[in-house]
Amino acid sequence: MADNTFHRTTHFIDGRLQQAHSTARIDVVNPASEEVFGSVVDGDDVDVDAAVHAARAASADWAATSPTERGDRLRALADAFEARSDEVSALVSRQNGTPIGLAKAMQTMVPANYRYFASLADDLRVEEQRTTMTGDAVIRREPVGVVGAIVPWNGPQPLTAWKIGPALAAGCTTVIKPAAETSLDSFVLAELFAEAGLPDGVANIVTGGRETGAALVRHPGVRKIAFTGSTAAGKAIAAQCASDLKHVTLELGGKSAGILLDDVDLQAFKPFVMSACTPNTGQTCRALTRILAPRERYDEIVDFIADTMKAIPLGDPDDPANFFGPLVNATQRDRVEAYLTLGVEEGARIVTGGGRPEGFDRGYYVEPTVFRDVRNDMRIAREEIFGPVVVVLPYDSVDEAVAIANDSDYGLGGGVFSPDVDKATDVARRIVSGTVGVNSASFPMDAPFGGVKNSGLGRELGPTALDAYLEYKTIFRGV
Repeated sequence: MADNTFHRTTHFIDGRLQQAHSTARIDVVNPASEEVFGSVVDGDDVDVDAAVHAARAASADWAATSPTERGDRLRALADAFEARSDEVSALVSRQNGTPIGLAKAMQTMVPANYRYFASLADDLRVEEQRTTMTGDAVIRREPVGVVGAIVPWNGPQPLTAWKIGPALAAGCTTVIKPAAETSLDSFVLAELFAEAGLPDGVANIVTGGRETGAALVRHPGVRKIAFTGSTAAGKAIAAQCASDLKHVTLELGGKSAGILLDDVDLQAFKPFVMSACTPNTGQTCRALTRILAPRERYDEIVDFIADTMKAIPLGDPDDPANFFGPLVNATQRDRVEAYLTLGVEEGARIVTGGGRPEGFDRGYYVEPTVFRDVRNDMRIAREEIFGPVVVVLPYDSVDEAVAIANDSDYGLGGGVFSPDVDKATDVARRIVSGTVGVNSASFPMDAPFGGVKNSGLGRELGPTALDAYLEYKTIFRGV
């Protein structure tokens, strides 16, 4: 980073770092050591207004730029990010506790995302002519305007790319509000915007907490909000956007079910305990935290998952050998620990974990935990815990498994595991969710991603992502 200190008093507005109006500060804490090592501005209405004003001033010229040129800027951003990926990975890991191996893997996705959205810009047809029943018509695709992108702490740079990638490709200008916990890496991104040749005002960054985000949502100059975060916050944002008739995309919480069919090969499933059930120490919205196991194999599967969880290395996120790190902050650790207590009170039984790991006197660590004897009406089976906690529920038939999976307020992810791919795919079709993996924990960037029910509105990724940032205008001409 050009600035050697982690104590920031500026925002990135109109192509440069500008001294903030707000004097309020937010500490940045290393969750592995509980050490305060930086701070950022808690932006106020004046700061947000300055950023939106800059984005609006740049809007017309950026919208008039050809889609191919916009794609070129995104490709330049991808190249610039790639050169500093390791730096961003280390900074993200220090801010949110993501183990460094995973942090690096996540950053490798970012340039690929920008290049994908650049390809969509290349293919964007701004106008097309159609013959209608009353004459010729010109159909135009125009950018919605200024986009407010509100990004969470668990995957800050990939999720920023998911939002500003299609926004910039469509010709929108943006104001980014990173999470308070992970704002320092956004200053690297600001430098990359300049290096990639983005015009001043096209991409702006204002740091801060909830009130900063709320100011961005309610600002009359913002025409779309793209948000990833909690369901409660998403509902409040949706209500404000409805009041103002703004476009909105929401990727919210989840309590996804992973159905293990009766012929599941547990050795084949083993890697998914890490990659699908507990990625990022369980702090991932689409994690398969409800495992549905056939009753005749229930004990076997519970023991297998517990043994697998116990063997996953936990510790210092700087050590590439570790897969589990600390939770992001003390509040999140307290929340997870409260659910561990609640699960026992509800009658579930802890098979492994259930407390704080030995030897970690500092840091927001929680033992990876597996619950058995869980019913789907228990809160630990219905509410998003957002930690390394897996609950295992028995089922007697595939119909019952599907019913349990769908008996949820959420619908973000899901999974079905069986050596019979066709059989598993048939089950996946019956799950009410935005995404379902069959023997897979990954999803392609060129396919839609998003949730249903309390897991959100709209889709990110895939070619349909661009539509969320476009308005359609019809110019009809009589014969």
